[in-house]
Amino acid sequence: MSPLAAPAAVPFLVVLDADSTLLHDEVIELIADHAGTTELVADITTRAMRGELDFADSLRERVATLGGLSTDAFAEVRARLTVTAGVRELIDTVHAAGGKVGVVSGGFHEVLDPLAAELGLDFWRANRFETEEAEGGGLRLTGRVEGDIVDALAKASALKEWADAAGIPESRTVAVGDGANDLEMMAIAGLAVAFNAKPRVREQADVIVDVQDLSQILPLLGLRG
Repeated sequence: MSPLAAPAAVPFLVVLDADSTLLHDEVIELIADHAGTTELVADITTRAMRGELDFADSLRERVATLGGLSTDAFAEVRARLTVTAGVRELIDTVHAAGGKVGVVSGGFHEVLDPLAAELGLDFWRANRFETEEAEGGGLRLTGRVEGDIVDALAKASALKEWADAAGIPESRTVAVGDGANDLEMMAIAGLAVAFNAKPRVREQADVIVDVQDLSQILPLLGLRG
């Protein structure tokens, strides 16, 4: 039985984190492989997801290590991505019930956009790398983020915005994530799901899913027995 109290005819909005939720991967770490800064970036990522570091500052610090990298690396990174099991079933089933699915990510549009289109997501939002022309042609990363950073508050704002756009009450929203950057959107969602999550997130979630299969969320919504 679904823990969300509302008529069955009212659809859901499911909002997923990207790295280590929609995807098995931490995308910035895959990009760092090309820049030779993997260990440094992985350490900062882990500390940020545990809530030990401010996310925005930690993201700027990680992106700074990528300065000078050619944007050609993005195609290779996209080819290495592993989508989490069950995501297509989750999206298709929520859509069949009249609902919407979004992804809000502390990662990057340059990697997320093609995947979001392929999966048929209704909404998605992420950060964007600042780029500049490289000597000899093409583009390279400046080591900075372009525009406002998608942090915890921005994730919560996205959930609210998308629910309003879809005409879905916040009581029928579901936030799924694994790290401290997901806690704000989880706090306002009708159902907060910790998905293979860090201890702090597990403590504050309504439900814990430890199987790496996003279709396991469907029974929580009453959309699968």
